[in-house]
Amino acid sequence: MSDSSGARHQMFDVAITVPPQSGNKCYDDDGRLKRTGNVWTGSAHIITAVIGSGVLSLAWAMAQLGWVAGPAVMFLFAFVTYYTSVLLSTCYRTGDPDNGKRNYTYMDAVRSNLGGFQVKVCGAIQYMNLFGVAIGYTIAASISMMAIGRANCFHSKGHNNKCGVSSNPYMIAFGVIEIVFSQIPDFDQIWWLSIVAAIMSFTYSTIGLGLGVGKVAESGKVMGSMTGIDIGTVVGTTTITETQKIWRSFQALGAIAFAYSYSLILIEIQDTIKSPPSEYKTMKKATLLSVAVTTVFYMLCGCFGYAAFGDLSPGNLLTGFGFYNPYWLLDIANAAIVIHLIGAYQVYCQPLFAFVEKTALEWFPDSKFITKEIAVPIPGINIKVTLFRLVWRSVFVVITTVISMLMPFFNDVVGILGAFGFWPLTVYFPVEMYIVQKKITRWSPRWICLQTLSAACLIISVAAAVGSFAGVVSDLKSYKPFQTSY
Repeated sequence: MSDSSGARHQMFDVAITVPPQSGNKCYDDDGRLKRTGNVWTGSAHIITAVIGSGVLSLAWAMAQLGWVAGPAVMFLFAFVTYYTSVLLSTCYRTGDPDNGKRNYTYMDAVRSNLGGFQVKVCGAIQYMNLFGVAIGYTIAASISMMAIGRANCFHSKGHNNKCGVSSNPYMIAFGVIEIVFSQIPDFDQIWWLSIVAAIMSFTYSTIGLGLGVGKVAESGKVMGSMTGIDIGTVVGTTTITETQKIWRSFQALGAIAFAYSYSLILIEIQDTIKSPPSEYKTMKKATLLSVAVTTVFYMLCGCFGYAAFGDLSPGNLLTGFGFYNPYWLLDIANAAIVIHLIGAYQVYCQPLFAFVEKTALEWFPDSKFITKEIAVPIPGINIKVTLFRLVWRSVFVVITTVISMLMPFFNDVVGILGAFGFWPLTVYFPVEMYIVQKKITRWSPRWICLQTLSAACLIISVAAAVGSFAGVVSDLKSYKPFQTSY
């Protein structure tokens, strides 16, 4: 299942200066080394990106929406994500989807199809979202690492013990690990990390599902209500008001949107796929497989989590300590989350790394600091780094780690990221590019349907953003920088 055509992108995703050679099976039509990805590697990349920390907040999201709206919203996001991803995959090549000019990144596709100011808007949104995802994953990983320590503490000292743990050492440890992995040059060379991460995502999702099923079986009853958390319910020290009910419902939309978010790296994933058959045909199959698998997992985890805990479902199913035992199983699940997030962090950040390094190379093509490669003597692994890559990627990880330590609000960050990226990256740009690509006539029935879909998703994104920011404002009332503990 190898997709390691490492030199294909070189280090800055700049075209290799080898002309296409007719009859030469080693090169693709753009002169780059032949791509080797397929449905399975594409699915592994997608599942790694999609089934991330977002799955852990789905029981909480279900608790805000209830048994009717919760599953309906989840299926709605699944359909929209699949449909718009198929639209986006047809834009990998400009013009002819089989033989047209390749677009190596999401921004390249926007530049080829829409051009102008929209390219800058897309770039700003995409890379800000990638930056935000890095922060969200750092927070999620630290919470899971803390949960391991707390689970062991509860086991030895009892459930009534506070077992307080600071998040800072764990965020720093995660940051150090990411500094090391961030030196992997490009997307192609992390195929193995994606597969490991995808396996881990199934591991902890299955454990979370199993614990939820077990708790429902043990109690013999299904918790929750048709409309979600009731007004007047006491959550911690807070009594839910009508306004909070609305904000939390909106925030739940953002959490579900975040759980399905991966369109911003779809083109980069598609650029690893071999042809024939056409890349978009393979990507369509990979997308269908991945979204179907993801939705089944999400429905099971979200529904059984809600059935187990009802209105008091924790914001993070495996770290909110609705479950205490078996503690060793919780440890395994949280360790799997951390391993998965290590890989997912890289899957999401590689496009951002490539963009900055490509831009730096264009600005300073003769700089040895940027271009000179240094071989890293690791047995069995051929990795070369540049001083610029070493410094810039390390600084990036340090910045995301520090911000994570300043703002460790898991559910709020998840909701904001979902709201911020869902409409523009998952819906608006794919729809607009597809209209241009297929030359769909303005005001035709198909054009009206696509624009209606886009407008409806914009309303959902705005509502989710409002709810998530309201959550941040609420959290800030009792917040102390660098002193977060659980």
